[in-house]
Amino acid sequence: MKNQVSELVSLALQSLIEQGHIPAESPTDVLIEHTRDKAHGDFACNAAMRLAKLAKCNPRELATRIVENLPANSFVTKTEIAGPGFINFFVDESAQRQIINTVLEQGRAYGTHQIGAGKKVQVEFVSANPTGPLHVGHGRGAAYGSVVASLLKAAGFEVHREYYVNDAGRQMNILAASVWLRYLELCGESFAFPANGYKGDYIRDIAQELRQAHDNRFHRKAEDVFQGVPEDLTDANPQGDKEAHIDALIEKAKSLLGAADYRAVFGKGLNTILDDIRDDLAEFGVEYDEWFSEQSLSDNDQIQIAIDELKEKGFIYEEGGALWFRSTDFGDEKDRVVVRENGQMTYFASDIAYHLNKYQRGFDQLIDIWGADHHGYVPRVRAAIEALGKSTDDFHVLLVQFAILYRGGQKAQMSTRSGEFVTLRELRDEVGRDAARFFYIMRKSEQHLDFDLDLAKSQSSDNPVYYIQYAHARICSVFRGLTESGQHYHPKQAEGVLHRLDTEHEQSLIKSLARYPEVIKAAALNHEPHQLAQYLRDLANDFHTYYNAHRFLIEDEELRNARLHLISATRQVLQNGLAIIGIAAPEAM
Repeated sequence: MKNQVSELVSLALQSLIEQGHIPAESPTDVLIEHTRDKAHGDFACNAAMRLAKLAKCNPRELATRIVENLPANSFVTKTEIAGPGFINFFVDESAQRQIINTVLEQGRAYGTHQIGAGKKVQVEFVSANPTGPLHVGHGRGAAYGSVVASLLKAAGFEVHREYYVNDAGRQMNILAASVWLRYLELCGESFAFPANGYKGDYIRDIAQELRQAHDNRFHRKAEDVFQGVPEDLTDANPQGDKEAHIDALIEKAKSLLGAADYRAVFGKGLNTILDDIRDDLAEFGVEYDEWFSEQSLSDNDQIQIAIDELKEKGFIYEEGGALWFRSTDFGDEKDRVVVRENGQMTYFASDIAYHLNKYQRGFDQLIDIWGADHHGYVPRVRAAIEALGKSTDDFHVLLVQFAILYRGGQKAQMSTRSGEFVTLRELRDEVGRDAARFFYIMRKSEQHLDFDLDLAKSQSSDNPVYYIQYAHARICSVFRGLTESGQHYHPKQAEGVLHRLDTEHEQSLIKSLARYPEVIKAAALNHEPHQLAQYLRDLANDFHTYYNAHRFLIEDEELRNARLHLISATRQVLQNGLAIIGIAAPEAM
């Protein structure tokens, strides 16, 4: 209905352009808003105030001309010009009620759009280094990215969900060295574990599996491993160098094990953790179309090709034995190293090649979802894209703030096997997948999120997940009661008696159903899942209010059919919205 009113106003403006009342360049796309007060109609438009200066007339005068040029239609019963030039529209109630039939005819397709038809969009999210379990910070990015992708799909885009696997580089070598050192401990070797190694219990578990599978194949004496290695940074040795220490141990692992055995240890650590991440995300309701390997960029020389292309364009220079990208030419605060003086490619070099690869795959829009701590990384990536001659207009970086867990009003101290962080799996085990996903997306992604564990587990109207799911379950219970009572619901008959839905509660619920497509469109285009979360909370509130005020299984067959038709449509919209968020629509609670 809102779109229909918008189309009427656009056509009226087009007529005014043809008549010469407003310039041809005047925008004919208009903003239509729901009114807050029924006395002011159903919808309001401020087009007259926006265009009055162009039209060189008083806003109220222009509003009158717009109203006079509205095409004939059957659903606007009255218009009023209010205040400085607002146009209020009163819509025929019988036309509004037809949304019930529309919902039930379209079913799961209700609310979807074709705005993105023919456009390919890649959504890359989570992409955590496979060096340990996912923690609660990753969980918010996972839920947010998953729902953004689902919203874009509902808006008609061809969506490609991708996880960028950082399976190359220094951190992965540190992981391999950490696994090997724990393996050596299991072989009876004694030494001080490096300060910069990965210390979680999961490293010990991987080392144990490695020894069970290969016995002493990778065993080397500790004195050989640590011979000539720079001293570590410890309380007893504050002059030590933890970076040089771990780097030297990595080189020792490579030289003492040899290429094949080092790759075996490296692969064991990588694949074990990556498999765990895959399982964890799948259990969280997050699936990907592709797991893209960073290592593949090196294997296919794509990093060198990207650097060579930037060099040819004059954006790479050498200084201090390293190669630098002129990112300051594109607004970055300083130039960035792409190849270190030792010849190693930087992570940034891999990211340049990865984004070039994305464009080469033909995506029309790129969406990267990163933690808010990566905000400083955005300008350099954008700079590289521009330097490569690609448009950044359809490159979006969406930042996600961390979530802070609270229990009993206090920051939560949850026990973990690693002793280092709260894992996503632990959170899911405590509050459930549905609550975790919903709570993660019910605020804007760039806002800090206080995650109330007690609220997420509560069965009360204060818990938005429970409140929404309970609305769906309540509707299902009404239809179970219908069967048990021996009464009947005839959808076809209901279509002809919707005029019986004349109470304020029914009108409010009908208007809420009509808003759903607008919410999906806005949430998708603005990448704001919280809009859908808030809408579902409001829809559930409208239903619960209606449920508490009226009976559905009544003797009046016409009214019974009409009311059951209305709540059946409400159930469908709840199902559709919950499906996009990725949480269940239970039939009983």
